Amino acid sequence: MDIQGQGVLITGASRGLGRALAEALAAEGARLALVAREAGPLADVVATIRARGGAAHAVAGDISDKHAIHRIAGQAQGLVGEIGIAIHNASTLGPTPLRLLLDTECEDLAAVLETNLVGPFRLTKVLAGAMALRGAGVVVHVSSDAAVEPYPRWGAYGASKAAQDHLSRILAAELAGTGVRVLAVDPGEMDTVMHAAAIPDADRAALQRPADVAARIVQMIRDAARAPSGARLVAPAWELAP
Repeated sequence: MDIQGQGVLITGASRGLGRALAEALAAEGARLALVAREAGPLADVVATIRARGGAAHAVAGDISDKHAIHRIAGQAQGLVGEIGIAIHNASTLGPTPLRLLLDTECEDLAAVLETNLVGPFRLTKVLAGAMALRGAGVVVHVSSDAAVEPYPRWGAYGASKAAQDHLSRILAAELAGTGVRVLAVDPGEMDTVMHAAAIPDADRAALQRPADVAARIVQMIRDAARAPSGARLVAPAWELAP
């Protein structure tokens, strides 16, 4: 896919990988609608991108709120036009320190699922139909190794990401032949606020920079041959093209 001029929606765009993706895609000439709950940090990302000559707009909203989904999608399309790329990056761990599943409140599990699974599903429902009618589009679900590895105390988050992976595969099967690609991308361990909340004593020097992961995801979006619809891709294993 040619990223130049594409309307792009990124959730969780105020920090970490979301911010890095916004900056990388802006440098490719995309028009960005950036979504996050907190308006202040989001405005800082927008200002940084605009100062570099990029096109970015803030859309404050919480994707776990079903009543906000149509407003978020409508505002995004009003600001950047048709959405050709949707990146579901917003995510929550649930309460920290992380808890054993049997110590996890049902309400906390439900809240994690609303943000990590149901919110992206609702937003895709709003956006992917138009992509299919146009015959082109990319939907990216940011996954995790916790989706495939049974890490103790990561139960709520891991279950949500495992379900999101399979949601991605089913969407890809149902959208086959429409020109819409659906990808799940495991970014690997990164030096982010979320990682620090989950593993406070981690060696930050051993973690990936979000900007390096973003560069790989941008190539995945561009390269349909190497990143076909329905694929689950692991960013640290992706070889950057020259």
